[in-house]
Amino acid sequence: MTLDLADPLPLGLLAGGLCVLGLVALLLSLTSRLRDMTQAQARLTGGLAALTEAQRRSEAQVGTALGDSATRTARALGELQERLATIDRAQAKIEALSGDVLGLQDILSNKQTRGAFGEIQLRDIVAKALPPDAFAWQAQLSNGRRADCLIHMPDPPGPLVIDAKFPLESYEALVADPRDARAQTAFRAAVRTHLRAIADRYILPGETADGACMFLPSEAIYAELHANFPEIVREGFALRVWIVSPTTCMATLNTLRAILKDHRMRAQAGEIRKSLAALGRDVALIAERAAKLETHFDQARRDVEGIATAAGRAAKRADRLDDFDFETEAAAIEAPRLAPVIRRG
Repeated sequence: MTLDLADPLPLGLLAGGLCVLGLVALLLSLTSRLRDMTQAQARLTGGLAALTEAQRRSEAQVGTALGDSATRTARALGELQERLATIDRAQAKIEALSGDVLGLQDILSNKQTRGAFGEIQLRDIVAKALPPDAFAWQAQLSNGRRADCLIHMPDPPGPLVIDAKFPLESYEALVADPRDARAQTAFRAAVRTHLRAIADRYILPGETADGACMFLPSEAIYAELHANFPEIVREGFALRVWIVSPTTCMATLNTLRAILKDHRMRAQAGEIRKSLAALGRDVALIAERAAKLETHFDQARRDVEGIATAAGRAAKRADRLDDFDFETEAAAIEAPRLAPVIRRG
């Protein structure tokens, strides 16, 4: 079949067929591209889902890590707060201790308060060593002076005065420079002044003992005196003023307590003898009454033995009566009574 190019109908049909083929090819191409786009979109959706899941897991891990971190941080802050509170308490104690130390320094730096400090220590020692009625505080003497402590000792030796002295300033100067001659002289003079003042004020003939005690509430000063200033100690002996520390004061008071006890026992010797005589009479009376009680016990024992013997005899008679033939015995009893009747008949 020959195509007539001059005929418009075949040409139109051919053109239409070509157009249809082009459309079909275009549709096929579009379909392929849509399929590819759908697959790409599916892959993209899967990737987005995987990314979302990964992001969710990452957020969960980050949240857990943040929670653990917050917990650890809170715990660390709590421990830090406790340590700070402990530090604050320790600092408060240190401040209180510093205040106490400063208060003690104020006490020791003032002569009046330092004297009170020594007197308080002396009170504690005396109260532990002696009975309450054996001493008096701030006792006034006939010369108007008041003794820190007056021990009521019998005569002899008589009431004994203990005075609390504390030469702190001169001792601190001596400790600062032990080789300083001026410090040594000042310390020697301070102690000597105290010794002479005690001898003049608290040793009164006929009223107090012929000696007194100088109480040092510091073992260090006491040791310093005996180690490096023995002449001062000897001067105290000459003035009849004995220097005592807390330790030696306790030993001295224990000796005085023994003397007081012995004196009180001698004073009560008459009463003790009377009490012993009364005790002897009581013992003799007890012995007498014990002897009488023993006699009563012996009589009671004999009475009991007699009762037991009588009870034994009664029991034997009861046994015999229990085995006795009453008819035979009645006949034996009636026979002598009927015999005269028979003879008369």
